[in-house]
Amino acid sequence: MSVESAQAAETGRARLPAGTHIGHTHLKVADLERAVHFYCDVLGFDLIEKVGDQVAFVSAGGYHHHVGLNTWESKGGTPPPPGHTGLYHHAIVLPTRKDLAITVKRVMDSGWPLTGASDHITHEAIYLDDPDGNGIELYWDRPSEQWPRKPDGRVRLIGGHALDLRDLLSEAT
Repeated sequence: MSVESAQAAETGRARLPAGTHIGHTHLKVADLERAVHFYCDVLGFDLIEKVGDQVAFVSAGGYHHHVGLNTWESKGGTPPPPGHTGLYHHAIVLPTRKDLAITVKRVMDSGWPLTGASDHITHEAIYLDDPDGNGIELYWDRPSEQWPRKPDGRVRLIGGHALDLRDLLSEAT
């Protein structure tokens, strides 16, 4: 019996298989050109396809798309006000700490503001908002062998501290 099956039997809850991952994110944006500029020129995604001022798909490394940007229900719209439900942030995982540093340096060099930085022990993360107020977490994962564990082997997620941004950026050279 797999670990997932054993946990499901023990708790009575359904479980997704261990290989499951989150796919692409589709975001409603007010201005497609502005969003494409941010995701491609500031963050560094490649523009895969764009259809007029309605939809664009961006990715890294030739994938069909990591982020879809559309104005189907939001052209000229405004972000939701604070205190309302909606997307808190979507996360973009970089392969290495150096890749995170290079990306963060590019964002900072563009003048785009960061909203936070945290060392979550399992990963290091930088936070910012896109032009439409959608939160973004840029991060890299430490090797899973380094993650703190509870006595039963599950990952301990509570903890962490401020990220040393200067130390991170020193890897961008």
